[in-house]
Amino acid sequence: MENVIEELKARGLINNFSNEEELIEMFKTPQTIYCGFDPSASSMHIGNFVAISVLMRFLQYGHKVIAVVGGATGMIGDPSGKSKERNLQGEETLRKNSQCLKDQLGRFLPFEDESKAILLDNYDWTKDLSVLDFLRDYGKYFNINYMLSKDIISSRLEAGISYTEFSYMILQSLDFLYLHDNYGVSCQIGGGDQWGNLTAGLELIRKVRGPEEKVGCITMNLITRSDGKKFGKSEDGALFLDENLTSPYKLYQFFINQADEDAVKYLKVFTFLSLDKINEIEREHLANLGQRVAQKVLAFEVTKIIHGEEKAKHAVQMSEILFQEKYSSLSENELLDVFGKNLVDVTGGSKLEDILIEANVAPSKREARTLITGNSISLNGVKNTDPNAIIDNGLAIHNNLIVLKKGKKFFYLLRLK
Repeated sequence: MENVIEELKARGLINNFSNEEELIEMFKTPQTIYCGFDPSASSMHIGNFVAISVLMRFLQYGHKVIAVVGGATGMIGDPSGKSKERNLQGEETLRKNSQCLKDQLGRFLPFEDESKAILLDNYDWTKDLSVLDFLRDYGKYFNINYMLSKDIISSRLEAGISYTEFSYMILQSLDFLYLHDNYGVSCQIGGGDQWGNLTAGLELIRKVRGPEEKVGCITMNLITRSDGKKFGKSEDGALFLDENLTSPYKLYQFFINQADEDAVKYLKVFTFLSLDKINEIEREHLANLGQRVAQKVLAFEVTKIIHGEEKAKHAVQMSEILFQEKYSSLSENELLDVFGKNLVDVTGGSKLEDILIEANVAPSKREARTLITGNSISLNGVKNTDPNAIIDNGLAIHNNLIVLKKGKKFFYLLRLK
């Protein structure tokens, strides 16, 4: 496609424009775009990656991008999407979180080449701003009625909002003006819930620099599942970009388990495969329902983009090993990663029926015996039908770990003590 806007629309990424025709015309020539990232946590999550991927798509079309970590705005707290005041973070925590975000952004954006991408922290141009300067030089441009009309503020009026969070809109608008003046930024992108903040920034630039100033903003769609629920949460919570919080295997599993109705949509949103290639995958997927063609491509591509090809291939290998129940091929850390949520310490040298009771797999000896003799229990991939079998370290992987499977779906990781 000739224009990045057409590409973003075709992938279902755009929620709103400040002026679609003006932006399409603007992006016929190289522009500088920015997006802000909130350091409220030590890692970004898969929802943040949508914004990162949009910046990457702008790069593909020859535009320059700026990622701004909110070292200053993070001290205030964005009121959008929240029903109550956010707990304010300490300066040391924010500094650490900001550095973590900068490191993560550097994995996806080429900051080593400042002609393509720049990484900034809004604390740098906000820290020396006095209260009087803030009120006199910026606050005077913001009409209270105008601010109250924004959804980002009005949604909080009933529950109440402090002046601290109320001022967030002005601070973010100040960022847009600063970046426009000093880096030539002509467009800001953000999530759909950021529309009020983004348009307020446009208005500030036009009031200060003139109504004909060529600037715009774009908000991205909130990614949802086919059932209408918010996307991005696994059984263990948010999907983080930090592999120590969400392993490549768990990220891979999340995407490979998506519904058929969602898989092709997510290929457009999260991968950089061409739309023609995605259409080809969709045809193959629909012709072979049940083989999860689209999900396999989706899971591999997303894991590869976020963690690299080697770790994506390893996630595929782990999935195959688990499907074949060859648990001894996995390292101790991999077993804990996969089954650690159901880790149970049990007494080594005990009978199998007693182990099932100790691990809360069965509530009584009678039910434990029924499960065992009924061929419903396997240990490290091998069926065991003897209630009196002694479970000791000789059966264990890595000396003390046993994967216990009950039926077809329930897994426990036993750790012998």
